[in-house]
Amino acid sequence: MTSSGAESEPADFRAAVESLHAARIRREIEVGPIRPPQRLAPYSYAIGTEVRAPDDVAPDEVPVDSPGSAFGRLILLYDPAGQDAWNGTMRLVAYIQAEVEAALAMDPLLPEVTWSWLSEALGVPVGSTATPDDSAGVAVTALGGTVTSTTSVRYGDIAGPPRAHQLELRASWTAVTADGLGSHLEAFCEVLASAAGLPPVGVTELGPS
Repeated sequence: MTSSGAESEPADFRAAVESLHAARIRREIEVGPIRPPQRLAPYSYAIGTEVRAPDDVAPDEVPVDSPGSAFGRLILLYDPAGQDAWNGTMRLVAYIQAEVEAALAMDPLLPEVTWSWLSEALGVPVGSTATPDDSAGVAVTALGGTVTSTTSVRYGDIAGPPRAHQLELRASWTAVTADGLGSHLEAFCEVLASAAGLPPVGVTELGPS
């Protein structure tokens, strides 16, 4: 990930982008810069993420019309003047989509569980919108978002399984400082890993016997 580093960019914004580069991401997740939105804030930067297909999956087994079984984007918005809705000058906007199994998609608690993944990753108590003042973790405020579970049914001549279930998470929060945004990206990727069903770091899944 790189920033343009233009001198016209505010120092706080350049520092925030550079701090994203310090994130430590698990190897199953690909991370790279993507085109950011242009009209949401005076300055913006965007990162795309995607969970790699397992090494034992042949390329022709992955649907060509799919961007991946789990992917997302994290957008950094910066407005030096601040915005009332943000309660600050720096806003992070997150989006995750993942294919899930039918049994999980039908679970009525799936939205609550998914939101708890994000809350826990950011260190925000469930039901709250900010990290505690004495928290040593990621410092955020004004956290909000939605979780959606959908089912797609394919008909006729279209590639892919006849029925698929998707989980979508849309969220945003305000970073209290421009420093340490790598921790925000790490938290985001932790949620993506959970949505994709990846095992905890350091745990190896046993393949079929």
